[in-house]
Amino acid sequence: MSLGFYIIMAAQFFSALADNALLIAAIAILRDMHAPVAYEPLLKTFFTVSYVVLAAFVGAFADSMPKWRVMFISNGIKIAGCGLMFFNVHPLLAYAVVGLGAAAYSPAKYGILTEYLPHRLLVIANGWIEGLTVVAIILGVLIGGLLIKPDIAVKLLTFDFPGIDTGIDTVAEMNLLVIGLLYLIAALFNLFIPDTGVDHKPLKKNPLYLLHEFNHCLRLLWRDRLGQISLAVTTLFWGAGATLQFIVIEWAKEALNLDLSKASMLQGVVAIGVAIGAVLAARFITLRKSVRVIPLGIAMGVGVMAMIAVRDTRAAMPLLVIVGILSGFFVVPMNALLQHRGHILMGAGHSIAVQNFNENLSILVMTGVYSLLIKLGLHIYWVIVLFGLFVSGMMWLVKRRHEANQRIHDDVSHLEDVRH
Repeated sequence: MSLGFYIIMAAQFFSALADNALLIAAIAILRDMHAPVAYEPLLKTFFTVSYVVLAAFVGAFADSMPKWRVMFISNGIKIAGCGLMFFNVHPLLAYAVVGLGAAAYSPAKYGILTEYLPHRLLVIANGWIEGLTVVAIILGVLIGGLLIKPDIAVKLLTFDFPGIDTGIDTVAEMNLLVIGLLYLIAALFNLFIPDTGVDHKPLKKNPLYLLHEFNHCLRLLWRDRLGQISLAVTTLFWGAGATLQFIVIEWAKEALNLDLSKASMLQGVVAIGVAIGAVLAARFITLRKSVRVIPLGIAMGVGVMAMIAVRDTRAAMPLLVIVGILSGFFVVPMNALLQHRGHILMGAGHSIAVQNFNENLSILVMTGVYSLLIKLGLHIYWVIVLFGLFVSGMMWLVKRRHEANQRIHDDVSHLEDVRH
């Protein structure tokens, strides 16, 4: 891998690090406001709504200029959202602005890989980017959890520059300042990402044309036999992963009696497993063999249901690592396959926008259902069981669909052989 690839990784790392630290900070602010518990998963809902609403436009935007410039602009929007939270705008609204930046950032982040690298390196590159993103998730939730710990927060607040009044008087303000600096570092790395030399499509000014083009790309990817399988898997994975973040926090409070700071560390444990799974997938799974990992998604759902039997942190940690490994091992090859098919069928930015639309619609639906179940007073153990059954059941249906597609492909190949 060249230096440019590692600069892309560094930019992604610091941006993802800030995103995840900000989630913990926003949850802490909601709790300080004594907001209803159901508001916490709504943070993810407000964050992801831009991915769905603007899907038809962000892909075209990402393909209209060099990807580094798109990433730089997007990090600027994230900094603005963080600033709004600093100036006491409601966390849900401020986090929605951060989500707007993330929606524009994602097609550029993944799209630049397909432009910069040959397709034979896509699984390895995805292993790198998913592994590093997961490391950023781990460190992000750890940083977010550490910053809200009373003893650490007090020490940081007492620090001041000689003769300068920083005006940072609360734990929330201090957290947001640190997170804003992380976004700034990511933006600086964006400036050094190399131009891939790929021709860019001028951005169409007619929104109806962009909507029509996006709808065409959406139908094209869902009709492709390999595209639909990889898209279904990644759509389910990201919806489940976002919901699992909140399930782990609530389960840790109920089963393990942990506060938010310590529960956020358990999120990091899941992320460690995902990183291990991503590295193993990059090492052992080629693009050609990517569909063979689908049964691991069924096993992941079963692993999640095992959480209800755990009452001790020492038992919880290896279980969460296993769930993470299964997740990382099956999603990385699927992600690479989806990028490859999308790049061939419609171009990098458009295909990632289609992927983001589906994945974040899944996040909106699944976190919304979770928030509703919590609001209705359903016990977290029942939520875990329903969640695990849903994930395993959906992955089983995807597996059956792929097997049916393979039979059709084999029959067509056989007919062609007979004709010849």
